[in-house]
Parts: sequence; C-alpha cells; structure tokens
Amino acid sequence: MMNKFLLVAFGVALALGSTSASAADLKRGEKVFKKCKACHSLKPGKKKVGPSLHGVIGEKAAGMKGYKYSKAMKGANLTWDDKTLDGYLTKPKKFLKGTKMSFSGLKKQADRDNVIAYIKEKTK
Repeated sequence: MMNKFLLVAFGVALALGSTSASAADLKRGEKVFKKCKACHSLKPGKKKVGPSLHGVIGEKAAGMKGYKYSKAMKGANLTWDDKTLDGYLTKPKKFLKGTKMSFSGLKKQADRDNVIAYIKEKTK
C-alpha cells in the first residue's frame, strides 16, 4: 500500500514539475517577438512588411483584408492555431512553399512556444 502511495505521489510531482517546465514564458516570448516586429505588428489592421498578427489565432490563412498575400498563402487551406504556427515558425519556406516570408525560422521549440503564447496573450 505504501509503495502505491509513493508511486502516485512521485507521478503527481513529476507531472507538476513537467507542466511548469513546459509552460510558456511570456517575457521570453516578448523577447523572441522582437525578431518578428520588424515585419509584423500586434495592433489590429496595422500592416508592415507582413500583415498584422492581431487576431491571427483561430483565423484562416490570408485573412487580413488589405494585405497582399502570396498565392501560396491564399491557396493554403489552413487555420492558424498552435500546431500550424509552430510548423510555420519552425521553417516558413519549408512549411509553405511559395510563402513571401523571408524569415528563416525559430530553431528552438521553447522560443516557438513562448512567442506563440505571447502573441495569444497580447492579442486577446
């Protein structure tokens, strides 16, 4: 009985530890976003070289009115969520052949997780 209790307690501790370790860090996300903000804004409708990222979560690709998207982006049948953003931010040109985005990508999973969480938080 004691062994089962210890195993359960250890499992809970391990799960809680891994949750906090994998939780997104908004301050780091803000720092990573500095790489994005030369071309993207988080303000609604504010275009730069790239479209505004305000409201991008849950939206279909090429959804901002008034921005000239590539044919590849217009033809992409995808919705921006954690998974698609993660794939795109890893290597944009590999994820979507023909994209206009010249950014080479974010190699570190933590950087992608943090910047996605930051975008979500800042564009609620």
